[in-house]
Amino acid sequence: MKNAYQKYKTTSVQSASREKLLLMLYEGAIRFTKLAIKGCVEKNIADRGMYIGRVYDIILELNNTLDHEKGGEIAKNLEQLYMFLTDQLTQANISGDQKPLEEVLKILTTLHSGWKEAIENLKKEDNLNK
Repeated sequence: MKNAYQKYKTTSVQSASREKLLLMLYEGAIRFTKLAIKGCVEKNIADRGMYIGRVYDIILELNNTLDHEKGGEIAKNLEQLYMFLTDQLTQANISGDQKPLEEVLKILTTLHSGWKEAIENLKKEDNLNK
């Protein structure tokens, strides 16, 4: 059963649009941040470190996919925000304090909501232009 789920998950990622992939990355980062916070609360150093590492990897992927030519000032601002998030993750991992993770969670949730709304607006605009 697990193998079938893994195949489904792989297929859904491979067939997703760029917009859907972006939202999926944010959703994963949010989920792993919540699990890292849980690791902090439970004083589970291994879980905390593992989940912080996953969030870190996702944020680096988001940063690496920024198109500075097309994105201009927005891409520059997102890059600075992503660097701030990675600093917060490092701080949380070193200190074991959940407060930097809560800040990361707040920012990721805001970014996810903003991107989701922007994508929905673009789809509406596309439908009107058809």
